[in-house]
Amino acid sequence: MTSPSGQSPPLPSADQIRRAPKVLLHDHLDGGLRPGTVVDLARDAGYAGLPEQDADRLGTWFREAADSGSLERYLETFAHTCAVMQSRDALFRVAAECAEDLAEDGVVYAEVRYAPEQHLEGGLTLDEVVEAVDEGFREGERRARANGHRIRVGALLTAMRHAARALEIAELANSHRDSGVVGFDIAGAEAGFPPTRHLDAFEYLKRENNHFTIHAGEAFGLPSIWQALQWCGADRLGHGVRIIDDIEVADDGTVRLGRLAAYVRDKRVPLELCPSSNLQTGAAASYAEHPIGLLRRLHFRATVNTDNRLMSGTSMSREFGALVETFGYGLDDMQWFTVNAMKSAFIPFDERLAMINDVIKPGYAELKSEWLFRQTAVTS
Repeated sequence: MTSPSGQSPPLPSADQIRRAPKVLLHDHLDGGLRPGTVVDLARDAGYAGLPEQDADRLGTWFREAADSGSLERYLETFAHTCAVMQSRDALFRVAAECAEDLAEDGVVYAEVRYAPEQHLEGGLTLDEVVEAVDEGFREGERRARANGHRIRVGALLTAMRHAARALEIAELANSHRDSGVVGFDIAGAEAGFPPTRHLDAFEYLKRENNHFTIHAGEAFGLPSIWQALQWCGADRLGHGVRIIDDIEVADDGTVRLGRLAAYVRDKRVPLELCPSSNLQTGAAASYAEHPIGLLRRLHFRATVNTDNRLMSGTSMSREFGALVETFGYGLDDMQWFTVNAMKSAFIPFDERLAMINDVIKPGYAELKSEWLFRQTAVTS
């Protein structure tokens, strides 16, 4: 964006990035706890397995343990968070704080995923897990509103791809689709656990006209993406970052898309990209080398996400801040990513459109105008 006088607005400040309306499609509930909450819940539950008892040191431990370069090692950190999320009160608290924290960071719409089958050790049923989390999200929305923020949170129910409960969880997601659950997902280690193992769940959801995303193309590569789309019929790709393996960039800068990459772009398949997490699991070596820069330039349906805020020590503002610093993105770029995400959300079309036109675009328009008044103050 350049004014008639030839002046361009500066790159967005950290404060503007925080205040900008943001949409989050890929965030794990058990990967976003406050460190202090983990300590509190462990004490209440009598869980003695935490590696640190001090909240600050525990937060550092999670980040360092996740910085392994291995998806499998990264996933091991969740044993501690899941261990303290086995009661209704714990799930309610974690969900409420999740909504509060996201709203404080400028997120106006979020789809937060979790695996109900991971929270049954305290005697809860699958339905009771879903109900507790939903009540927590609604409470978090109320607290956020009281603090001057607006957020809407929907849940994605996740089945673990190494287990055999996908159809059961898909049916659970369908039964709660009118009470806060907006879709379904499978997650866990990709290698050796292809999405096609759970075709019965995906076929069921398609028959029910329900939505689902699939973790694919994070650690395994193109076959995982191809199966998720062409065999399973995924609406979105969780991560999908390895689609870059089907894109060739010649020395002269020309780009050739393979047939899978071309299909993903042509069909506007949303990519739930999580830059910081990808650096931790070895899917990218640095922000500068992360495929998001090329995918944005080639106009894929790219979105920006946090994945696991605790393990990555991140937030949506931190993710965008890194992209602004690395690629020189401005508010127009942030708006592009955000509108992409809202277009790809699993809520009705008219509600997505209203969020884009009545919340996201006005929010960015106000932020983009601020540099004009700063310039006026300097020159007056």
